[in-house]
Formats: sequence, C-alpha cells, structure tokens
Amino acid sequence: MKILKFGGKSLSFTGAFDHVISIIKNRAQKESIAVVVSAFGDTTDVLEKILEQAAKQENFTLLFETFKKQPQHKGIDLTHEFDFLQKIFEGVHLLGDYSLKIKDSVLAQGELISGKIVTKKLQEQAINAVFTDSRSLIITDNTFGNAQPIASVSRQKTIAHFSSLDKGTTAVVTGFIGATLHNETTTLGRNGSNYSAALLANYLEAEELQNYTHVDGIFTANPDWVSDAQKIERLHFNEANELANFGASILHAKTIVPLIEKNIPLRILNTFKPEENGTLISSEPTLSGIKSLSVLADVALINFEGRGLLGKAGVDARIFTALSEKNISVSVISQGSSERGLGFIVEKGRATEAVLALEKEFETDFYTRDVNHISIDDEVAVISIIGQDLSTFHKPYNALIQNKIIPILFNNTVTGRNVSIVVKKEATKKALNVIHGQIFGVSKKINLAIFGHGSVGGTLIDQILQNTENIETKKQLKLVVFAIANSRNLLLNEKGIGQEWENELSDNGKPYELQDVIRFAKEHHLENLIAIDNTSSAVFIHNYFPLIENGFDLISSNKAANTNTFDFYRQLRKSLKKNQRRYLYETTVGAGLPLIDTTRLLHLSGENITRIKGVFSGTLSYLFNHFSTEDKSFSTVLKEAIEKGFTEPDPREDLSGNDVGRKLLILARELELENEWEEVQIENLIPQAFQSIETSDFLRNLDVLDAHYAAVKETLQPHEVLRYIGELSGDLQKSKGILETKLAVVSADSALGQLKGSDSLFEIYTESYGDHPITIQGAGAGAKVTARGVFGDVLRLSEKQ
Repeated sequence: MKILKFGGKSLSFTGAFDHVISIIKNRAQKESIAVVVSAFGDTTDVLEKILEQAAKQENFTLLFETFKKQPQHKGIDLTHEFDFLQKIFEGVHLLGDYSLKIKDSVLAQGELISGKIVTKKLQEQAINAVFTDSRSLIITDNTFGNAQPIASVSRQKTIAHFSSLDKGTTAVVTGFIGATLHNETTTLGRNGSNYSAALLANYLEAEELQNYTHVDGIFTANPDWVSDAQKIERLHFNEANELANFGASILHAKTIVPLIEKNIPLRILNTFKPEENGTLISSEPTLSGIKSLSVLADVALINFEGRGLLGKAGVDARIFTALSEKNISVSVISQGSSERGLGFIVEKGRATEAVLALEKEFETDFYTRDVNHISIDDEVAVISIIGQDLSTFHKPYNALIQNKIIPILFNNTVTGRNVSIVVKKEATKKALNVIHGQIFGVSKKINLAIFGHGSVGGTLIDQILQNTENIETKKQLKLVVFAIANSRNLLLNEKGIGQEWENELSDNGKPYELQDVIRFAKEHHLENLIAIDNTSSAVFIHNYFPLIENGFDLISSNKAANTNTFDFYRQLRKSLKKNQRRYLYETTVGAGLPLIDTTRLLHLSGENITRIKGVFSGTLSYLFNHFSTEDKSFSTVLKEAIEKGFTEPDPREDLSGNDVGRKLLILARELELENEWEEVQIENLIPQAFQSIETSDFLRNLDVLDAHYAAVKETLQPHEVLRYIGELSGDLQKSKGILETKLAVVSADSALGQLKGSDSLFEIYTESYGDHPITIQGAGAGAKVTARGVFGDVLRLSEKQ
C-alpha cells in the first residue's frame, strides 16, 4: 500500500482540486492506496478568525455565513459540521473566551469537511472511497494544540480499521486531528497533516508515502526567493531530518521520524505535475556535499548578558532548565568568551515567555547586578546551510560581508556539516541569494546600475547586453543591468533591462533622485551591486558616498572624482575602506590601456617611479600625428577627428589640455602625491579669445586656428613632429610632484614621434629600469575602446565579489 497525502493548497477549489481527484482515481484503479487530506485552502485560518471574532464578542455571523457558502461546500451534506460550529461560536461569543480544547474542536472541522468532500467527489467518479475520521485511529494525550500520539493504541486501531475494509476500497483519512482516550478532539500541531500521513504509513508499513504539494519537490533554496534554486532529486533521511529541523517548509522533523523507524521512503510531488519524480527521501546513500539552504523566519533572538556570572559553574544549566520547564525549545546557540554572554533562538511567539522565565530564575542575580539584561530581537531570521563543511564556509561568509550583510550569530553542528547563521530579517532574501550563488556553482548574479548613456555609456550598455550569454557561459557571471539613468530620467527593472533600453528609457523613464536607485535595490534584495559612472559630471561624484554606504562597488570613466580636491579624494578613500567597497577607474587614463594598474602595482611593490611621460590624449594624438606629416590645415584634421568621434562634443575640452592635466593628476595621486588641480601647468591650445565663446560659434570658426598652427609647423626641422605631451616629474618621493602639459617638438624616430592614428603612449621611468622606460602603447580614444575598458573593470570587479 502507498499513502497519498494532499495539502491545503492542492485541495483549493480554485487551484488543483480537479487534479487531486484525477490523481487519486488513476492510482486507485492500479494499486492499493490510502489518502490523507488537509483542510481546503485557507479554511483553518478562516475558522480561527471566526473563533477570534466570537471571543471578542464581535459579530461573527457574516464571516461564518460566507464560509458556509464556499463553492467546495455545495452539494455536500455538512449540516452536522456547520451546526456544531454554530453552537461553539455562540458559546464562545457568550463567554468571551475559549480554551485550546475548544480551538482544537473548531479547527478539526476543516479536515472533517475536506475529507467528506473528497470522498463524495471520488464516489461520483465510481471510486469505492470511504470517509475515515482519524479521531478513531490516532489516539493521543490531552496536550491540546500539540497532542502526542499514543503509538501502541493508535497502531492497533489503525490496523484493525484497514483490515476491516473490503479489497479495492480507498480510505480518505483526515489529517491533523486525533482524539484522547476519552474521545476529546485534539490536533497534532504544526505540520500535523503530514505527521498524520507519516504515522499512518508507519502503522500500516506502507511501501511509500507520497506528499503532493504545490512545488516540484525539495529545492536547494526556496524557489520563490532564489530564482536559480535547483530541485534535489534524492535525499537521505538524515539530510531530510536536518532540513526539517532547520525550517524547510515542506518537511517537519516529527514527519520524518515515523518513516525512519520503518524505512519507508517519502516522495515530494507536485499536484500539477504528477508524472514527474519529485524528490525521493530514503535510506539510500547520496553524494556528500551541501544539499540545501533553509530559513526559519518566525523566530526571535534572546540575548542574555551576565558579566558577574563569568566563571561561575551551572549558569547554562539554569538557563536551559528554566526554558525547559516552560517547554520552550532552543535552536541556534552562541556563547561569548570575554564575558558571560549567551545568544539563542526561540520561537517568536514564545520569546516574551522565555524572557519572563529567565527573569524569574535570575531574579536574585539581577538584584546583585551579576546579570545585566535580557533582551529580545524579533527582527531576525535563521539561514541554515545543510551539508556545509566548515573548511569551505569562508566562501559564503565572505560573500555576505562583501554584500554588507553581517551575521549576528553563528553556529555549527558537532559534525561540522551544518552551519546556521542569524541575520536581520530585512536582509534574509538577499543573504539567501548571496549564499546560494556561492555554494551551488550557479552563475553569480551581478547587478549593475549605469549612470550616463552618452557615446561611452551607450556603447557599454550595448556591449554588456550583447555579451551577457557568453559571459555567463564562460565565466559563470550573470550580468543584470537593473538601472539606466541620465541626468533627467531613470529606468528600473529588477530582472534586467533589455536590448530596447533606449526606447524604454525614452517611453518609461521617470525623473529620479539617487535614493530611488538605492531604495529599489533594497526592496528587491539585489546582491553584488556595482554602480558605473559614465558621466563627466563633477556634481554626480558626490553620489559616490551614499552608493558606497549602501553596498555598491564603483566603476568610473569620469575623471572628476580623482581630480577633485585632495580632501575629497582622501574622504572618498576613507569611505571605501570603512565600507569595504572597491573602486575601479582604469579608463580615466589611457582608455582601455592598463596604465593605472601598472603604475599602482609598481608603486605597491616598492619600485621608485621617477617620471611618467607620454601622449595621454588619443584625440590630440590623432590631431598632431596627422597634422605633422600631412599637407592639411589644422582645422581640416580637427574636423576629421570630430567626425570620427575622437573628441568631446566641445573639442575645446581636448584642446584646452585640461583632459591631459586631469590624467596626470590621477596618476600623481596613484603615487600618493598630494597635488591639487591648480598646481598642474597646462598649455591651452585655444587662443584666449575663443576659450569662452559658445560651442556652436567655436565650431563654425575652426579655421581661425589655421594660421597659428601653420606657423608652428613651419618651424619644424626635417624628422621633427609635434606631440602634445604630459609629464609627471620631480622628486616623487616627496608629497608633491611637477605636473606639466605642453605642445612639444620631438624626433620622428623617437617612440613618441612614431605614434600613428589615435594611439596613446606612456613611458614609466623607474629607479630600477633607469633610462629604459616601461612603455605602454595602444588605442587611446574612441567610445568603443573606452567602453571596452569599462567592461573589463566590470568583469574584474565581478570575479572578485
């Protein structure tokens, strides 16, 4: 015989009820089965609510009449059950109170009604079904609300009942309820229907217990919370028992025990997908390793501090004895060593009772101030990692810290194969996703907020979206662009913004403040956050601080942050260090070339960098590479650079030399120099009269530059060319260096003179390398190159998160 158990969600008339009847019918025609049913849908909650209304002496009639008219009740004779409930509710309304015994009698009607309905529907399908009231089978003690079965009596009655049934009869048994030896109705507490089914399987020595639910089986985590959760095909009883102990919603520890006693497999199945295998729990060994993450949410943390009790024996015994006397179970426990501090988890509903019991036990110790205080924190949750070996626990733990989730309390089992952490309830979903991504080898999700979508930003967004699948396949990184913003509007999507982002932003973008992005990330529990600044705004950089404080790492192609005042630069670094955030900005100097990284590594290694010199601007490189060697006017070459997208919208940003000056200052600060922007000596290539006019006017009059630069070009000797260079020099071991940008004449045979196209070239002189500099050369301009460099920073940061 097999036992089939159906939960309340499966029996919901608006849900899978027809599937339930079909499953039972098909199975009954092929093999011997018994069926255990829960109350329909939310029936138990509704009955409890009506009871509460009656106890408060409120009008309960309206809700009760609505309950009686539920669709599932039509065509079924439930006169006895409804009359019984009416009398109970009227009595409670009159007295203004009720006992646990009365509550059990009321809640039991849900299962009784459900059993009658299922039986009638099966009979209509020509199935020989018989309604079985489990109060005649499961005999319990009189602990109302959480009764314990009397095994010997219950087994005898169950075997006798099923032996009396004709062959081919399908018994429909009510779950959750039993009765005392005096025929008083009891309920079996949390997960009572599953427990009833397990007891029935035990007493009848069933071949298998099949629990039909609304999910496909047991998952590595709650699939409603973790989209990447994977179904577990097989579990050992011990693993399932651990899952049950640590809050797996489908399982309960007391459900597993009766099955272990008789080695009866348990299969978790989806009512909507009865043909699938679900998850099988048995005594068969499974592969070692982490099996699942479970969450206990309805809990509270009790903090006990007694500095005066340090070194005194028997304190722990007093604590747990006081709780045991109140039948209060304790799960996760952690004890401090520097003072007498103890933290432990109890059911949330019993936290106050636990504190009162401890206050009574330690009343004298409070008076002598040996106990300082006992407090409750009920905004916590427990995440348990079933199968976690402590030797690899650093990975999920570090990932939590990286995401600004600090465990309040930590505990592991004696075997070292199960770890539990207590976190703030508001961080539970995010923590679950972070740990799951680390443990189960699924793609790590990286959530990106991109600010600025001009030539570089827009190209970057397209590059990311076009390469998402490839990156996930090769690097197991799932890049999700959840926010795109310009200076006016913001587009948000927690599942990721798609290829039509420009149209979506135009049509659906909304005015915003930075807090809208931060709030959205928190509300949707987004992990591994990276904010990317592709603006050129000196105002936006002040947003870096709230982003850092709210768990975002930073990537920037914006030079403003690292060239602001040295005080701002220092405060930004302090905030990054305090919040353990990282900040990458390789493209702020040299586009996609690894200049900042190389400079930083040399400096950190103790190498004495004596000078850095080079062509820092791809725009100016293109301009003077072509102007020096071709028979073209300066304005003609400049227009070509503008058309190729090598310049800023206002070319004076490049021609002013400020861009090169900013890059020099960024490198100086990488060497821990304290130079300010005002100390950079810059040669501006724009005549004074044209430095302040409107951009449109400047672009219409580019030819006014031709005479001056033609004269400069005429001074060149054979084998000489013009280059706009930046140079960092002086005693770089002191607090400040010399930063200078200028238009220089160089030999055409030199490294700088041989530059082509828009390439940049940097020479890093060091004490060790002497007159032979480290040379870095490559494309130094263009949206694609810069965006690709930012993309590289994204991948570097993502792999280390």
